Amino acid sequence: MPENTPQTQNQLSEPQGDSPPWDAKRNKPKGAFLRKLITWAGILGLVALVAMGLMPKPIEVELGKVARGPLTVHVVEEGKTRIRNRYVVSAPIAGQMRRVPLKAGDEVIAGKTVIATIEPVLASLLDPRTRVQAEARIKTAEATRARAVESLDMSKTAEKFAVANWERTQKLKTSGSISETDRDNAERDYELKQREVRAADFALKVAEFELEQAKAALLQLDAPNASDKAAELPVYSPVSGRVLKVMQESAMVVTPGLAILEVGDPADIEIEAEILSRDAVAIKKGAKVQVEQWGDDQPLDAIVRLVEPAAFTKVSALGVEEQRVYVLSDLKNPPDKAKALGDRYRVEVRVAVWHKDDVLLVPSGALFREGVDWKTFVYEGGKAKKVSLEAGRSDGRMTEVVNGLELGTQVLLHPPDTVKDGVMVTERKVE
Repeated sequence: MPENTPQTQNQLSEPQGDSPPWDAKRNKPKGAFLRKLITWAGILGLVALVAMGLMPKPIEVELGKVARGPLTVHVVEEGKTRIRNRYVVSAPIAGQMRRVPLKAGDEVIAGKTVIATIEPVLASLLDPRTRVQAEARIKTAEATRARAVESLDMSKTAEKFAVANWERTQKLKTSGSISETDRDNAERDYELKQREVRAADFALKVAEFELEQAKAALLQLDAPNASDKAAELPVYSPVSGRVLKVMQESAMVVTPGLAILEVGDPADIEIEAEILSRDAVAIKKGAKVQVEQWGDDQPLDAIVRLVEPAAFTKVSALGVEEQRVYVLSDLKNPPDKAKALGDRYRVEVRVAVWHKDDVLLVPSGALFREGVDWKTFVYEGGKAKKVSLEAGRSDGRMTEVVNGLELGTQVLLHPPDTVKDGVMVTERKVE
């Protein structure tokens, strides 16, 4: 056998081919292509995320709908309660008045409760002028009483007609041949006439009291001795109710006509509101009123009895002179809790000045002004579209649409400043 020479050994150890000798000793890496693919995928994903982050996101907004429904426009103003019929008891003659024993809130009975006792002064017994004045007061009181009687008769006649009309209305309602408006008007007239009768009856009692006091004052002038007990003149309460205010409590010398105290019936409450004259023009007698913030969450129902014809000037908190008008309202079927209301309690009144049963309505929060025009953003295809519209009356929460929007259209409520025409928006999810 041939021997392995060094040259043969060198030939055997040398690698075949043209590759360098060190390549034979190095192992080629496995999965290189997969790693490159993952690297490029990560780079592309990062670029996509950056691109998505730079893209504008839809703005979250609240959406509302244009719908049909009733609309009532109110005039909202602060008001206060007041006792409808009140009477200031004054001294009928000059003399020494004893201390008044009554306090505010005490109950009084007509013709029985003694409010004050007056001892006539001696000078008035000898003064012919005082006698003539006393006789004149009697004639005036008699005329006042006669007028009060006629007023009461007229009120009772009107009440009788209102009662008959209300009874007929109830029968017609059963058959369905009368509208709700006519029924409400008949009920309103019925309640108003009842209150007018009570007021006329109160005025008659006051007139009779003044007549009796005038006659008693004249009798005192004929007393032989002003110091006698018979010469003392007791002043009785003209009406039943409670003492509202005591003007003169201490014993003192009084003159004719000096106010002693004020009495009235706290159960007979009405609402007084000072309305701006420009708003009072739209308020009509019999308009519906809601009395709020009186001490309970449930509002009280009332109706307007009188809009006074004369306005007065009042300076606002900002120092602006305003012309205001007194609007008086009567409570309608008040609950038992409302009996806690007293004289001059603060309330808030909402007087209805306009109403329509079926109008096209849009939420007021969707409207904004551009110059003199009303605008709103409509939700259309995921984008906000600015449109113009003609708005009518509003109650602060809903606004009448005269022209520019259709039924069922979705609008943006209280859109932020970032919302522009054509911007992408999405509805905010309410949890």
